[in-house]
Formats: sequence, structure tokens, C-alpha cells
Amino acid sequence: MTDGVIHILLVEDDSRIAQMTAEFLARYQVVVSLANDGKEALRQAQQTRFDAIVLDLMLPSMSGLDVCGAIRVRSDVPIIMVTALAEESDRVIGIERGADDYVTKPFSARELLARIRAVVRRARGELRPLNHVVSVGQLRLDPSSLRASLAGRELELTSYEFSLLYALAERAGQVLSREQLLDLASGGAEEAFDRSIDVRIWKLRQKLGDDARKPRLLKTVRGAGYVLTNGIQD
Repeated sequence: MTDGVIHILLVEDDSRIAQMTAEFLARYQVVVSLANDGKEALRQAQQTRFDAIVLDLMLPSMSGLDVCGAIRVRSDVPIIMVTALAEESDRVIGIERGADDYVTKPFSARELLARIRAVVRRARGELRPLNHVVSVGQLRLDPSSLRASLAGRELELTSYEFSLLYALAERAGQVLSREQLLDLASGGAEEAFDRSIDVRIWKLRQKLGDDARKPRLLKTVRGAGYVLTNGIQD
């Protein structure tokens, strides 16, 4: 396989969605094989070693959950479940059946690309470890202990919130898009339940004590993304 190229199996019974998604991903070195039902997905998964499988939940002849379970019995290939169902119970069942990540329709093609890249990097062992203390103004992040503090005050962050803030702090002053943040701070299966970067940023601002209407530290750049500053106003 050519270095940098990702080969996925996209399992989707809507041919229009499948073709549009495949055409978009192809622009970013993602080779897409298509399957339009569960039985065909299983056949291809048995014959070809894919880097990841993007699997729709609602399929003819065999449900996506059953396909996921059958694949997981014989393979550890990363699986991203895609569905129009938004209930938490459906997400939990998908993860319990062996899915690595979860995307709810309608989804951004760029978000799906970021998710594919993230699960493949994890599977290949390519995620760069967080290995040095980062300081931005009065903010200090120590990845060895996952401890974060602001002006000496300890911040109670989840592991994903820490990874997100660390990605921003390493690139302080640089605007990062939502897709870049998804790629840089991707979490594990437990993070698949809430994938909204906007919600994550809102929670981080609360914990930083940043004013949501006029933030000093974690700022929104309209139409571009987010940037972490040292908190000093111009």
C-alpha cells in the first residue's frame, strides 16, 4: 500500500450518498470500496484487509450491528458506525458490538474524514504521545499527569478535554478548524457519544472561567475555527 493512502470499505445502501462520500474522500488519498448491504460487506471484509470500515447501521438483509459483530469476531479493523438514529442507547449498543467510533447523519464529510484518519492512526500506532509540559500565559498543561492549571488553580478536565486544550496550547496563536481539532484531539470509544467540538469548547471555557460572550483565552474566529491566546487583551 502506498504510504499515506488509506483504503476503507464504505457500507451504505443509498447509492447517491455512497458515491458523493467516496468522491469527496478520494480527494484526500482515501481509496473507497463500496458495499450496499450487510452480506456484501462481510464478503469484502473477509477477502480484503481494509484500514477502516465505515458502516451504516440501517442496511437491507442484515443490520449494521450484526455486520459489526460478525466482523469483530475475526478482525480488529477500525469500524465507524453511521446512522440516522441519535438515541444514546443505539450508540451504546454500537460501541458494545465493537465499533470504534460513531457518526450520526447528517454528518460533515470533513468530520468523517477526520474520524477515519484518527482511527487509522490509532490502529497504526501513529498517534504522537503528549510528552512535554506546555505553558501559555498562566495556563500550564502537564501531559505526564494529565494535570492542567490556570494561575495556580487546578482545572478538572476529562482526558479528552485535556487533549483538546493541549492541541490548542501547542499551537497557541494559531487558528485551528473544527476538523483539525477532531484530528488532533481524537478520543477513544467513550468520546464517541459527544462529538461536537463547539460543545467541547463551551465546556472548556466554563472550566477556564472564560466569558462565553467575550472570551479572553479561547476565542472563536468566525468561519475559521478556534484559537488559544495568552489572555492578554490587545
